[in-house]
Amino acid sequence: MAPENHITEVGGTGVPIPGDDIDTDQILPARFMKEVTFDNMADYLFYDARRDDDGFNDHPLNRFEGASIAVVNSNFGCGSSREHAPQAMMRWGVDGIVGESYAEIFRDNCKSLGIPAVTTDHETVTELQEWIEDNPDGEIDIDVENEAVTYGETTIDVEIDDAMKEALVEGIWDTTALMYSNRSKVEETVAGLPYVEGDD
Repeated sequence: MAPENHITEVGGTGVPIPGDDIDTDQILPARFMKEVTFDNMADYLFYDARRDDDGFNDHPLNRFEGASIAVVNSNFGCGSSREHAPQAMMRWGVDGIVGESYAEIFRDNCKSLGIPAVTTDHETVTELQEWIEDNPDGEIDIDVENEAVTYGETTIDVEIDDAMKEALVEGIWDTTALMYSNRSKVEETVAGLPYVEGDD
């Protein structure tokens, strides 16, 4: 794997997305899943929550545009197992997530996109969300390898799923790139199989 696929640290300004049990239909409404690519998913992120009758409202994603670290609460990404939800977050600009807990499939989809999703307790998450509100330009750093998050003068310990940590740090989260990087080995294996005929 190329070195750039090794994700040991991500950082940037934060966006608080408060609320428990925010499901994938809120993150990416089902009616936008009819598109055949993920190209426009950023436009649909929290589409309904970000708008009211007068247009865009004061939803955090409208107020903290350009942020790259989302800070969420409990059971984030629950509901249907649509890859479109983390795809939309990634395309909007989210590089990492700090939260209390995630739906398992949502977390696994984040891993496949190279987005670290780390956890900590409710009080710590709330304090970080409040800090972002007071410091919209403040930098947040997620240290994947050492399982820590730093913001302002504060460093907190966080947890990351072992499989996610290994995939990110070792650079094996992008399975498509992994297969391409091992193409010669695949072709060598195929050539040695007695039941696979050549092109001649």
